[in-house]
This record gives sequence, C-alpha cells and structure tokens, in this order.
Amino acid sequence: MNDGDLIVVRAKIDGVFSTYKTLKDGTRKTYWYHRATSKRLHGVPGSAEFIGDLAAAEKTLRDRHAGTFNSLVRSYTTSIEFEQKLAPSTQGEYKRMLTRAEGEFGTMPIAALDDPRVRKDLLDWREKVARTSGQREADNRLSAISAMLTWSIDRGTLTANHLRGFKRLYHVDRSEIIWLPEHIAAFMKVAPLEMQRALILALHTGQREGDLLRLPWSAYKDTHIELRQGKARRHGQMAPLIQIPCTAALRRMLEGMKQTSPLILTTKTGRAFKARYFGAMWDRTMTKAGLQSVGLPGQEELVELHFHDLRGTAVTLLSEANCTPQQIATITGHSLKTVHKILERYLARTRGLAEQAIFNFENSPRTKFANQLQTSAANESDKKEKRDANQ
Repeated sequence: MNDGDLIVVRAKIDGVFSTYKTLKDGTRKTYWYHRATSKRLHGVPGSAEFIGDLAAAEKTLRDRHAGTFNSLVRSYTTSIEFEQKLAPSTQGEYKRMLTRAEGEFGTMPIAALDDPRVRKDLLDWREKVARTSGQREADNRLSAISAMLTWSIDRGTLTANHLRGFKRLYHVDRSEIIWLPEHIAAFMKVAPLEMQRALILALHTGQREGDLLRLPWSAYKDTHIELRQGKARRHGQMAPLIQIPCTAALRRMLEGMKQTSPLILTTKTGRAFKARYFGAMWDRTMTKAGLQSVGLPGQEELVELHFHDLRGTAVTLLSEANCTPQQIATITGHSLKTVHKILERYLARTRGLAEQAIFNFENSPRTKFANQLQTSAANESDKKEKRDANQ
C-alpha cells in the first residue's frame, strides 16, 4: 500500500479531486489533480511536494483569470470577510450561486463591472434564470453578486455597485400565516416520529429550523434549553445566550427519547439531518397530511404552510397564554420590535386572544356594571312579565 492509499479516505480538499489505478501487483495507487486546471498534484496531501504543486496550480488559475469576474469571485470567497464574518450556510449558498454566475460572466473584465450599463446585463441574466429556475433563485443569485460588488468597493477594486437597490421579482407575504390547531393535529396524525419531534420542539421553543437541527443534547438542562441562535451571529461575534424553560410536554418528549447522537433531532438511523433531506422529509409529510394548501380565516386564497411559520405560531400561542412581548422575546430570541410586529400581523388569524378578552370582560369585577346593562325596553318587558306572573 502506498502513501496515497493511506490518505485517500481522510483527505478532502476544496478544488482537488482524486482518481485511482490498480497496479500489476494488485495495489491501488491514488492520483491527485487540481480541479480547475486539471494539473497533476504529486505527493500526498500535506507533503511539501503536494503543497508546492497545489500552490503552482492556484497561481496558474489566478494568472489565467486575472482582472476578470472569475478572479473577483475567488478573491471575495477567500477573504476574511467571507470566511469569518458569514455563517457557514451563507458561505455555501453564496459559493453555489456565484459559481452559476461565473458560467455566464466568468471572463467579463472587472472594469466592465464599473460601467453602469452592466446593470442591464445582470438583470437580463436574472430574467433567464427566473424562467428556468424560479424567481427566488434568480433574485438570490443577484443578491450574492451584489454582496460581492459591495465588498469590492470597500477593497478599492470597484467604485460603484450598479446592482444596489435592484427590485426583486420574488415577493411573498407570510405575515398572517400561522398553523391552526387542526393543521397541527393533521400533521401529527401522519408524521413519522422524527418529524413529530421536530414540530413539537419548534412549537415549544419558537426557534428556527437550522438552530433546531443543530441543537445538541448538551443544550438540554432538564428544566430549560440553552442555545445561541446561528442567525443572530453578527460580524464574527457570538450570539447572546437564550434560555428557554421547557414546558411539561417538551420535557416529556425529551425524557422519553434515547440519546443515540450528540444531536436531539436525528434521522431514523441516528444521523444528523442534512437540511435538504429534512426539507424533503418534511414536504412529504405535509403532502400526506393534506397541508400543501390550506384555508385561513379571512384569507381568500389558499396558502402553503412552512416549517418557519411554526415560529410565528409559537409567538401567538405565548401571547394567547397572556405572556407579555418582553417575556416572548426572552424565549424566541426576537427583538421587542419584531415581537410587536409579529403580533400585529399574526393575531388576525386566531380568535384566542379575542375570546380570552371577552371572558375577562364578563368575569372581571371592574366590568360588572357593564355586563348588567339592559335597554329600557327590555326593562319594561321584564316588569310586564313580573306583573303577569303575579296575576
């Protein structure tokens, strides 16, 4: 067995791939190549020879694309701002979308990006992407390019971002969409155990899907859950710690689960969920439960429920349980301003607060006088009924 065989299973390097060949003596030899240039990389990953070849291949690539859109993408995605200031999930999406853009604009000179007319070229491309891959994907690709252009201005590479303020094609207003009790019941009736756990955890914590999929058992402290929201991380700084007291129902679920993984939510085989696999499994359950499109009170058109809508649903349930916006914010991690905004939008879809308000109105000593009010005509009718009864 040669050195390459010792490394092959362990080494995974961006921009590098390996091939294998079985020699006459039966041994298997590994060959490494630089993906973008197809140059052979001698030695094994980590060796001086391998590192030297990799550096030479990277230099060849930089020289080949110097002064082009491609080189700008490479500079941006290897910058400290990109690698240390953006969340890993954001980095992955930006790289994916910028790679798509390279296929269209890779050889475009950087100088062309400083020309105001480039805006039309980029918007025309967005139009084509929207027709083949959807409006949301098209907008997101343009957003990734815009972020790169803004970074380039700060670095002095460009003088203007001609995509700044572009109007998005994709618009969705989910401001009044929440899960009603009948939706939750339908989902739980057909959902596999893994999806049931995810819904309960979301509904009882008000957290985002990504944070829940990454939530470790070490975050569960018997009486409460501690976590730092990934999306709340800004400029490389750690997000504030949120402590969520566990409801009896949530504790009952967690205490009844076997800890087969460091993570709370896992696949049937105890593996961590990949975001796409979780999404596909969730969508299948939604289809089976008949929740692809549902009607909501006061909403003329049918709507599609999303996992993220459970976050707003949790806010409304906490409000219906007489929690103040300040109390809600400490649990969900929203700002007070956002909690108020959510309540203004979402509460139109639930009668819980209105019913509670009328119950309080009817049973409060302070409103007793109001509940005893009768019209004069009704009073006269009562008097007549009493006279008739006495005769």
